[in-house]
Amino acid sequence: MNILVINCGSSSLKYQLINMKNEEVLAKGLAERIGIYGSRLKHTPKDGDSVIVEGAMPSHKDAVKYVLDALMNKEYGVISSTDEINAVGHRVVHGGEEFNKSTLLTDDVLEAVEKCSDLAPLHNPANLIGINACKELMPETPMVGVFDTAFHQTMPEKAFLYGIPYEYYEKHKIRRYGFHGTSHSFVSKRTAEILGKDIEDLKIVVCHLGNGASICAVDGGKSVDTSMGLTPLEGLIMGTRSGDIDPAIIEFLYKKEKLNLEEIMNILNKKSGALGISQVSSDFRDIEEEMDKGNKQAKTTMDVYAYRVAKYVGSYAAAMNGIDAIVFTAGLGENNKDVRKEICDYLEFLGVDVDDEKNNCRGIEKDFSKDGAKVRSLVVPTNEELMIAQETKEIVQ
Repeated sequence: MNILVINCGSSSLKYQLINMKNEEVLAKGLAERIGIYGSRLKHTPKDGDSVIVEGAMPSHKDAVKYVLDALMNKEYGVISSTDEINAVGHRVVHGGEEFNKSTLLTDDVLEAVEKCSDLAPLHNPANLIGINACKELMPETPMVGVFDTAFHQTMPEKAFLYGIPYEYYEKHKIRRYGFHGTSHSFVSKRTAEILGKDIEDLKIVVCHLGNGASICAVDGGKSVDTSMGLTPLEGLIMGTRSGDIDPAIIEFLYKKEKLNLEEIMNILNKKSGALGISQVSSDFRDIEEEMDKGNKQAKTTMDVYAYRVAKYVGSYAAAMNGIDAIVFTAGLGENNKDVRKEICDYLEFLGVDVDDEKNNCRGIEKDFSKDGAKVRSLVVPTNEELMIAQETKEIVQ
């Protein structure tokens, strides 16, 4: 069975074609600048060099056509026809309370997803555009939606309710939903496999630390709390997002800076976080370079970041009444040993004990705890595409 995994953004489309017999990636790529001048496709077949295909992509339907043409190309393609694509798995960011698991994308389901667009106005409309483009070009191929929020639907009320009038939850479903659920699910399951234990017996904190970042408390294989909320703005400091702030700051900025709500939200989403504090960049690699040059603001940014992560991990250990493993994933979590070390140093009181030599690694699975450490510290590279493919296979079969 071959499954095409699609992750559609507002002007981009990432894809992988995976052979589920051995879970091998046959080809992967990225269509970018969709609807913008200079659109192109970067396609990489298994055991082959990347190919750049330039051409007009006015819409996502055009981008999907380019993807299918590349997959079937006689020189660098990996299939001979779309009949060899048995199903398509789509990443869908927000499923609200409607979806607690992946599901076949019927017309009724798509209508429900569209209703969730108010909760994810930047993401869900783009996801739907990609889905509809695929349905139009491959009408007989099963389409499955895998929701970022679904994994977190096991959170109890005490974790997802906000301290605002309950009527707003009843009327508008304002609550914590959480995101990166596909990543948190994959990483927690893989952690149990690495440790050789049943996931139902483990209390795991997964730290998905990338430009967008979130932490999840996974107790017995289920999400019981997570740092992102109604939107991906809540929680940790991120590349450009503020994370947790006093809500009254919005009114304060309105009065002092004469900014309207749209301008303030733009600041909190796109000009804050690591970029806002460092005044250097939203890319932690750039911030580290500046820190090495003696830039105190860059050092402060990294300190604030690690401190916030450690606070969340500590609170989730309390929420689960214990912790067996802390796991780092995504760009920063997988590749930055100094950030991992700084976070783990805060958590020694829990039984976290890091072996610096083992921690000197990038992008590989590694238990970097000292022998005999009470709490295991691991790096587990995330693989959201494979998780989407696995969920899609299960639904289709």
